[in-house]
Amino acid sequence: MANTPERIALISDVHGNLTALQAVLADIDSRGIELVYNLGDYVGKGPRGREVIDICRDRCAVNILGNWDDFLPDPDRTFDSEGLAWWLAQLGEGQGDWLRSLPFSHDLLLSGRRVRLFHASATSVHRRVRFDHDEQEFHGMFANTPATGDGPTPTVVGYGDTHDPFYEVAGNGLTLFNTGSVGNSMNDPTPVYVILEGRLGSEAPGPFSVQFVRVPYDAEAEIAAATRMGMPELDGYISEVRRGVYRGAMEDPQAPRYHRPKR
Repeated sequence: MANTPERIALISDVHGNLTALQAVLADIDSRGIELVYNLGDYVGKGPRGREVIDICRDRCAVNILGNWDDFLPDPDRTFDSEGLAWWLAQLGEGQGDWLRSLPFSHDLLLSGRRVRLFHASATSVHRRVRFDHDEQEFHGMFANTPATGDGPTPTVVGYGDTHDPFYEVAGNGLTLFNTGSVGNSMNDPTPVYVILEGRLGSEAPGPFSVQFVRVPYDAEAEIAAATRMGMPELDGYISEVRRGVYRGAMEDPQAPRYHRPKR
């Protein structure tokens, strides 16, 4: 029926964690949700980027560019490391080109709300906006830019990148939310995704919701796969998927912790 609300599952930042992706997609399927949109960062950090890409190309109705998807297969990239070289070599034929060809953003109408989805910010996949942003950064997320293109500005923006989910509404009704991460969730390492519900394509106001879902999975099986494959930077990966502690925090006390201050 035309007036029946539809649900869209938003996943982001899988980062080669095939075990977490499979668990999340199983939960999505168990809810009867057919539309899955991916907000980027399919590769890097985890061992099975090739498999993640294959599944997302087949399963996701919308795939969006992430920062790792842009810089890892960039033929002009000058910085390299053992980890970057390994993750790049793990990609299948043509997958790097596919990643870099992904759209920057995706706009849709949902219950009269104009929703815009992208990976990190309205200006670049490489510009990060955290939960503790200022007012200018907040409003900048709703702006049209050369990256997003022209057209009606959104009233709802969803994004990923920071691996730290949050939901915020301004006094004028602008709504900003972060999906968190499926494969590399910080603070709470349990994979998280978002369900949007509303009347897709409808300009008329209607019921609308944003739901966050945590899905337990076998993190030890994922660690075992990375170990078996000989993935570099394994200690950092274990820290992230087992404890939700960002690998940079082990070397740099000033590195972002991805958690909110106590109120």
